[in-house]
Amino acid sequence: MTQPLLYARNLVKRYGRVTAMDRADFDLYPGEILAVIGDNGAGKSSLIKAISGAVQPDEGEIRLDGQPVSFASPLEARKAGIETVYQTLALSPALSISDNMFMGREIRRPGIMGRWFGMLDKPAMDAFSRQKLSELGLMTIQNINQPVETLSGGQRQGVAVARAAAFGSRVIILDEPTAALGVKESRRVLDLILDVRSRGIPIVLISHNMPHVFEVADRIHIHRLGKRLCVINPKEHTMSDAVAYMTGARVPEGIAA
Repeated sequence: MTQPLLYARNLVKRYGRVTAMDRADFDLYPGEILAVIGDNGAGKSSLIKAISGAVQPDEGEIRLDGQPVSFASPLEARKAGIETVYQTLALSPALSISDNMFMGREIRRPGIMGRWFGMLDKPAMDAFSRQKLSELGLMTIQNINQPVETLSGGQRQGVAVARAAAFGSRVIILDEPTAALGVKESRRVLDLILDVRSRGIPIVLISHNMPHVFEVADRIHIHRLGKRLCVINPKEHTMSDAVAYMTGARVPEGIAA
C-alpha cells in the first residue's frame, strides 16, 4: 500500500480532567473512503476536529503528504486542501446556492471595481457553481440563484458536498452526511460520495449508519476510549463484528484484552 496522504500519531487532547484523545492514531490513504465509527463519547469528534483544524491537540503530530502540519483554524486546513462538511452543513438558508458555494471565498470583479470597490463577479461564481453541480449530477436544481432554504434536505447536503468537492483538493471529511435524510435522499448522497471518490479525492466518512458504512467504505477505523482500536476491512468483517468491537463486547484479534 502507498504512504498515507493524511497521517496522525499519538494525538492527545485534554479538557480539564477529561481526556478526549488518548494517543490516537489515524491514517488516510489516497483515493479511499475511510469510515470512522465509534460509540458516543469515544473521541471521534475530537479526532476529526484536530485533523480539520477546529481544535489543536496537546500532543502528537499530524502529517499531510509526509509534511508536518499544525492547523490553527479550519481556514488553515481549508487552505491546505482539507474540506469538512459538518452535520449542521454550515449553509446560510437565506442566501442562494451560488452564494453558499463561494461563502468566504467570493470572486471579485477584475480591475478597479473589484480591487477597490469590492464588487463581486456574480456571473463567474454562478457559472462555476453550475458547472460543479452538473459534474456531480445535481442539476435537478434548476435555478442556481434560488435560496438554499427552498431546497430539500438531500439537495442541501448535495450543495454542501459539491462545495467541498469543488475546493477540497486533497481531503474531504463528511460528518454524518445521511443523518435525518429519507431513503431516497440518502441513496443520492451515497452515490455522490462514490462519485467524488471516483475523481480521486479521498473521503473520511463519520457515520453511525452501519449499512451505509459497509456499502461505501474501503476501510473502517474503529475508535474506542479516545484512541484507534483497530482498522477493519468491510469485506472481511460483518456489521455485528464492527458493533461488538465498537462497544467493547469483543476484542479484535491481535489486541490484548
